[in-house]
Amino acid sequence: MIYLDTSVALAHLLAEDHSPPARLWRETLVSSRLLEYELWTRVHARKLTHSHGEHVRALVGAVALLELAPPVLARALEPFPRAVRTLEALHLASIEFLRSQGQTVVLASYDERFLAAARALAIEVAEI
Repeated sequence: MIYLDTSVALAHLLAEDHSPPARLWRETLVSSRLLEYELWTRVHARKLTHSHGEHVRALVGAVALLELAPPVLARALEPFPRAVRTLEALHLASIEFLRSQGQTVVLASYDERFLAAARALAIEVAEI
């Protein structure tokens, strides 16, 4: 299962320099519910709601969203091996929750700081 980070989703939606390969969208994708909020916030901020709204809805619909349940939130309150920002902590806690449930999770991200924090937790990183 691929944990989809917002950086990859935005690169796909906005046709940025880094664009994920088509094979990624054939994988089982999961993310925190935060993905939905992060995408809409960025799309609204760039005034792209009308041109990209349907694409955002389709992308979010293709991803299994993990709610910010108490075990996820509790883990985010604990220290991480590297300094992380708040949303990174919540995403990492989501990945760790999935792994604690026996899921094999590979992170897809273009955010080098986030990737470094994930590697410090021995989270596998997708080659995209």
